[in-house]
Amino acid sequence: MNEEELCKKRLIDLSRQADRKGIVLFSDFLNLNELNIYHRSLSLFDTKTESFGGVSNAERQIIAFIPDALYYDWGYPIAALKIVPAYPKFAEKLGHRDILGAIMSLGLSRGKIGDILVAKDASYLLCEEGVVGYLKENLDKIRHTAVILSDICATELRIQQNFERREGIVASARLDSVIACVYRLSRSQASELIRTDKVFVNGRLTQNPTYLCKEQDLVSVRGMGRFVYVNCCGETNKGRSRICYQLYKN
Repeated sequence: MNEEELCKKRLIDLSRQADRKGIVLFSDFLNLNELNIYHRSLSLFDTKTESFGGVSNAERQIIAFIPDALYYDWGYPIAALKIVPAYPKFAEKLGHRDILGAIMSLGLSRGKIGDILVAKDASYLLCEEGVVGYLKENLDKIRHTAVILSDICATELRIQQNFERREGIVASARLDSVIACVYRLSRSQASELIRTDKVFVNGRLTQNPTYLCKEQDLVSVRGMGRFVYVNCCGETNKGRSRICYQLYKN
């Protein structure tokens, strides 16, 4: 059984258990490939489903399997931690890879860890509630920098999502044209990324370069980053479209 079939089987089993037990069950944090498998398997589930990553537009998300007859309130088992240097004066500049590498060296499964948001003076980690104590006790250094972890509320975390609002000019809102604009590529380079399964729109793999981007589409390009297509915000004198987008910076 290949990786895709194993993922599908795991999600179907969770849905069946949730339906049988009458309780909400959750997956681990799913990556883009796994989220794509989830979207393509929706008709196979015995329950309703929802997905969330702790903040809006999260790349890694947990799936909730919700039975029809449910008589209690529920919430996602997602916690947020703030990471700051213990001695800011001597701290290194830490990036996403540094933080993830330090966490993985502790032996945790990648599925227990959600998005990592890197801001100017601190970083923010989304994770499953069950690993919070272990992380706070064991993650005390990233590279050569001593760090301190503390709990934060979702409201503070939402404020810290790190993105820049930008504008660009495209011939149309076609996906290949928009990606070429955002990442300063040629149209053929952007099309090649789409053709080689590196582009996801709202968590779903797409191989269609002519897809027309819609307002608030979240576009993830493997190896390059992600952005939210905000809208078409005008037209140039030559009839080309001026687009607005939010480029996520980790």
